[in-house]
Order: sequence, then C-alpha cells, then structure tokens
Amino acid sequence: VQLVESGGGLVQPGGSLRLVCAASGFTFSNYAIAWVRQAPGKGLEWVSDISSAGGNRYYAESVKGRFTISRDNAKNTVYLYMNNLKSEDTALYYCATDRNGRGRGHGTQVTVSS
Repeated sequence: VQLVESGGGLVQPGGSLRLVCAASGFTFSNYAIAWVRQAPGKGLEWVSDISSAGGNRYYAESVKGRFTISRDNAKNTVYLYMNNLKSEDTALYYCATDRNGRGRGHGTQVTVSS
C-alpha cells in the first residue's frame, strides 16, 4: 500500500484548497479511503471518508458543509476539497485506508493564517 498526499499550502482564513491522494500498490477500487489530520501537539483526528465505489461519504462535524471528498477509481485518486478554511483546520493531512490512519503516507501540510 502506498498513499501519497499533495496539495497543501498556506491559505488565508476563508480560503480554499484541494488535497490529492494518489494510491498505488493495491486494488484501489476495493478500498474505502479516509482523510485524517494531525494538528500541532494533538492526536490524529478523522476528517472524512468515502466508500470504495464513492457512493457513501462521511464527514466529521467540524468540517461538514465545508469539505467535500470524492474519488476517481480510474485514476486511483481521492480528493478533498476544502472551502471556508479556518485557523483550526491547520494540520498535517493524511489519506489512509481507515479512520485510524492505517497505511497513511507522509502527509501534506495545510496552514490557515492571515
């Protein structure tokens, strides 16, 4: 299992970013994929996940209505569209094969600051 996250950066409050998770080394279309994050000094927090075929999507209350998860099984890719970003969204974001962060990559840093 290899998952590689990208798309993070520095953004002002209220801004948007799109995170990308590129998968390889396993049958991607058979797996649900999750996004989790870790803020400085805190533990791993589940953000969102999507079922293997993309028909079911789930969000933490803290991001519901602002984040959207999607996937393209033809490209072995999962996306996380993040809108109306807040300072509390600042964290290292990972994609993983479950909500506990199993199989996660190195992550991509998202910093929300003015």
